[in-house]
Amino acid sequence: MNKKVLMVTDLEGISGVAKIEQVMNTESPDYIHTREALMADTNAAIAGCFDAGAEAVYVWDGHGGGKNFIPGTLDPRATQIDGSTIMGVVRDCDVLMLVGMHAMSGTAKAFLDHTQSSATIFDYKYNGIRRGEITQECIFAGYFGIPCVMVTGDRAACEEAKELLPGVITAEVKYAEVRNTAICLPPEEAHKRIYDAAVAGMALEGREAFDPGFPLTIEVTFTRADYCDLHDTDWRQRLDARTVRRVSERVESYFDILI
Repeated sequence: MNKKVLMVTDLEGISGVAKIEQVMNTESPDYIHTREALMADTNAAIAGCFDAGAEAVYVWDGHGGGKNFIPGTLDPRATQIDGSTIMGVVRDCDVLMLVGMHAMSGTAKAFLDHTQSSATIFDYKYNGIRRGEITQECIFAGYFGIPCVMVTGDRAACEEAKELLPGVITAEVKYAEVRNTAICLPPEEAHKRIYDAAVAGMALEGREAFDPGFPLTIEVTFTRADYCDLHDTDWRQRLDARTVRRVSERVESYFDILI
């Protein structure tokens, strides 16, 4: 198929991550398991891409500061990138795949739902519509004409992806009845679903890139006014005590789609 894949990973939607402590406490032994699970999910997706004929797979560790991958364990056929190098490859990619995603803030029965920060951000809107991090990745890739073909994560994340992107391939690896705990599939089944979804995603043809419309109006409501104060600058408009707005004319870096 000779497609080049841009793959972005997160942590909350990784298979086997079943409780909040596995994500929040990076000093805990649980976090070691979380990183191992991240690598297993990511490598399952990479294997699916290459077995389906991918020419190249560029992988961005998209959680927090991007220091979650275990050195030496990423499938060597893939190339790891980060926020400083993504602009050098994004224009050359054909499809986007998202691994380990979570639902947007305010989603019921979603494992660790949030958008950017569960502590400081209440709501994110793009052109007046509530959106989450799945949409953010699709806006970024879509600006360069890259369609999203595959999303993995918990049930709520997969449902969010299918609503945003009808026809997208998803791999549901767990579900939640309450926010801070999840019920996970056995690892072997989860990895097979991810692999199969990547293969199926590679086969999708005629997908349109997500386009929210530019100029892009970005509006964020924070949980407290003092968090909003930190973003009250001369290039953002303060709407009220907790809300700021900015308009992005173009995407020259990933941060052009953030507040």
